[in-house]
Order: sequence, then structure tokens, then C-alpha cells
Amino acid sequence: MRISAVSKEINEWSGSVLIAGVLEGTIESQIGLFKTIIKDSFLSQRFNEAKFEGKNSQKLSIELIEGNIKKVVFVGLGKAETLRVDDLRKAVALVTRQVFSYERKLGIFFPWDVFDPSAAACAVGEAVQLSSIKDLRFKSESKESTPIDEVELIGLDYHATKLAIAEINPICEGVKFARELVSAPPNSLTPHQMANEAKKLATDYGLDLKILDKKKCEEQGMGAFLAVAKGSDLEPNFIHLKYSPKAAQNKVVLIGKGLTFDSGGYNLKVGASQIEKMKYDMGGSASVLGAARTIAELKPENVEVHFIVASCENMINGSALHPGDIIKASNGKTIEVNNTDAEGRLTLADALVYACKLKPDAIVDLATLTGACVIALGDEIAGLWTDNDTLSEQLTKAAGKAGEGIWRMPMQDSYKTGLRSSIADLQNTGPRPGGSITAALFLKEFVNSSIPWAHIDIAGTCWTEKDRDITPKGATGYGVRTLVNWVKELSLNKI
Repeated sequence: MRISAVSKEINEWSGSVLIAGVLEGTIESQIGLFKTIIKDSFLSQRFNEAKFEGKNSQKLSIELIEGNIKKVVFVGLGKAETLRVDDLRKAVALVTRQVFSYERKLGIFFPWDVFDPSAAACAVGEAVQLSSIKDLRFKSESKESTPIDEVELIGLDYHATKLAIAEINPICEGVKFARELVSAPPNSLTPHQMANEAKKLATDYGLDLKILDKKKCEEQGMGAFLAVAKGSDLEPNFIHLKYSPKAAQNKVVLIGKGLTFDSGGYNLKVGASQIEKMKYDMGGSASVLGAARTIAELKPENVEVHFIVASCENMINGSALHPGDIIKASNGKTIEVNNTDAEGRLTLADALVYACKLKPDAIVDLATLTGACVIALGDEIAGLWTDNDTLSEQLTKAAGKAGEGIWRMPMQDSYKTGLRSSIADLQNTGPRPGGSITAALFLKEFVNSSIPWAHIDIAGTCWTEKDRDITPKGATGYGVRTLVNWVKELSLNKI
């Protein structure tokens, strides 16, 4: 999909479908703008009949018989004083699905002057591309045309938006890659295949790659990660990708939870736990690998980025982890396993210890970790845990720019008593109340206190059961754009 900014007037544009954003209270000016395309009296009549006033999410479609433009879709943006960049994303996504199969060339005309041109161009371009993605890889008849192959942002200055528009495709491809990883069934995306995907990224984009097999993980003392993998017939893979520009001043590590399938182990998932959906328990690793794909193409300067995934399955066999087992992580801490379905934090424990040995300036992990976070924040907002105010502000800003919901949650140290074990250093779960907080506190036990660290729980935001804004039903690719925005900002500033 080619996206470009064109400094044209409405009556100079030629294409198939035109999307026009309308601010509430500006109907008369819209009639004047479109008078060369649609007769004044006709357009006024249609606005009146539809009671279209430009209110948020209102839509009005008009088919045209004469001229190059076959269809104009007016979409309400609400009042100018409350308009945000994210409203542009939602408005474009709302209409793109309606015109997706219509024709090939799409024009978008919004009140651009309300926003920074680069931010507006990026938001709208991402919205068109991401709301158009369809994953048909596993359908027997997967051939489907993608009619929209050209998008023109009418009235935007080309020079002011050139750099922002150039980044849209790499960012969207990273999100697409993450979505495809999450959507893939567990008999397709195994731990071994996850490693193969990392190998392909390394080959295609010049990243350094290290993959630790089971033996090498044993040599590293990764008893927590390997304990989870014991129940599967498939070997675990510990993946370490690195992007390293010359003379980088910042070094960060991104870690993604990589359970390609989570049965729950002997604490088997039943009922409302939706075991059939547990292919997306590697959503964190998908986000991290998607970010790797984008960052490797954008090539930000000044920041070295490590991407880490401890990939395995949580299954049941004669060797599987028992409830009540005591295991040892690679930092020497012992863990009493009181719930084999709290396995993600065990794999992350060894990944965090490994990350700390790299001596980074900051570590961020993403994980579909707890149902408690979904109960607390729903399916549009991820939970953020960190003791570092600067890191919290940076990630919140990066998520806001991406239009990805995030909310900082408390790190209540007194809740750590819920993780006490009488026979080991700690147990892997605490009491039910505050379950997402105790999960974060568990992870904190495996991070060097001198390293800024943040944990993002994406259990609710990784998947959607309905079309939502720029995301069709299914995998969302949540986190890719937040991580990319954060790394881009770090390329300009020291942590």
C-alpha cells in the first residue's frame, strides 16, 4: 500500500473513494468545499435527511454517478476543541472497513491544521493499513484481492510529512508480523518455528542472533524456564536477537513471554479459562519480535536493542512440572510451584536474569501474564508496573503516541508477603486479590535493583473478539508501536 501526502484542493483530486472528516458545526463549509463534486442542494439535502452534523462516529456515504470519484464517505469527528489524533485513527478505521473492497485508490481529507502534520499523517496512514489487514493463511481458498493499494492524504504538505510517512510501512509490517505470530495455531508456531522466525529476521535485516537450546539453557542454570518446558515433547528455544548501531549510547532489553501453547499444566485450564485460545500466550514475544522487525528496518541511531524470548510449551506428560515442586532459577532463588498455570512468570524469571547480565540501561517485558489484569483494566488497556518514574513516563508517552491504552499500576511491596513460602525462597503465586500485582512483584525478584525495569501485562489487549478501531477481530499486535516509539525516543535522548 503506497501512502503519500498531496498538496491539492478537493476539486483537483481524482481517485475512487474519498473519505472526508467533518468537525461538528462545520456543515456549511463542507458544502462549499464539495460544491464542484456534489451539487450544493443535493449535499445539503442528504446531510439534513441523515441528520448528519459531524458528531463523533457519524457516517454518511454518497454514491456518485459522474466523474472519477465513485463514492464520498463523510465521517464525523466531533467538536474541534476535544479532537485528538486518536480520533483520526478511529474515524479512518471506521470507514476503511466499509470501502475496503470498493476500489483501488483512496483519498482522505481531514482538518489537518488542527494537528501536527507528521502525527496526523502517521495516525491516519497506520489506521488505513492496519484496519485493512486480513490473515487468510490458513484458509483453503486464501486468495483475496486487496483493492486499496494507494492512499493520498489530501491537503497535507509533502515535505512536512515525508519522514513520518516513510515510517508507516515498516511500523505496520511489524504489527502485521506480530499479529500473524499470535494468530498462528500451536501446531504451526512451535518453539522451534519461533526460533526459525527469529533466524529469518536476523537474515533479512542484519540482526545478530543467538539461540540457546535445552543443553545451553541448562548450562546457564535456567531451572525455572526448563521446568515449564518439561511437560512438552517439543524442545524449548531461548532466543536472543540484537540490533546494534555504531557508537550507541543507550542499551535496552525487550523481553516477551513466549508460551506457544499453555494448557495450564497439571493445573489444567478448564471452563472459562478458554484453553482453546491459549495459542496467544506468546503475545508478548510476538510484540517484541514485531518491534525487532520494525526497528531493524527503521535503523534508529544511538540505541542498542536486545530482543529476548524464552519459548516453550506448557503441557502435561510424565515428566511435567508438578504442583508442589521446588525449582531453582538462574539467579539461585528457589521457587515453590503452587500453580503450574502460573508458568509465564517462571520463564520470564530466567529471561530477566539473563537480561540483567547484559548490563542494559533499562529492561521492559511484555507478557500475557494474568487474568487479574483483564478484570482490572479490560481488553483495551494494558497494565504497567515499574518503580521508575522516568521509565513510566517514557512508556506512557510512547503508548499514547501509538494510541495503545496503558495504565500504571501500583507496586505494593507489602503484597510481597503473599509470595512467601515456608520451604523455598518464594512461591510462584500469591492470593487471588491483587493477582496482577503479586505477579509483577514476583518478576521483580529476578531483576537487578540498579536497572530500571518495567513490566507490561497485555493479557487483555493482545486479542480482540470483535473489530475494534484499527484492529480486525483476532490478534491485535498490541505493544509493537509502543516499543518502537520508545526506542525511537531513546535514539534522541539518553535514558
